[in-house]
Amino acid sequence: MANAPPTKTPVRVTILGQQFTLLASGDPREVESLARSVDDLMSSVAARSPNADSFRVAVMACLNLADRTRNLEDELNGLRERVGSKTNRLASLLERAIEPE
Repeated sequence: MANAPPTKTPVRVTILGQQFTLLASGDPREVESLARSVDDLMSSVAARSPNADSFRVAVMACLNLADRTRNLEDELNGLRERVGSKTNRLASLLERAIEPE
């Protein structure tokens, strides 16, 4: 079957002491790596806020990730603008170079 959905593999991970079984359609090691990153971030947040419950720790970790994401999106948009500007400049220079005087 050409349109069969990709096979998903169960991956067991531990985040903040809780075990989860996730279904990965790609490389399970990638899911494990992401889970380790989330666990590290949440453990760091929990260490700085020892009285916070796991829900509050998760929310603070999500806000941290949202901030990182926004910063990366801003950086990416800036790079796209620079590439677009340089592309336009290069196209202009090429047009002048190949046009007869």
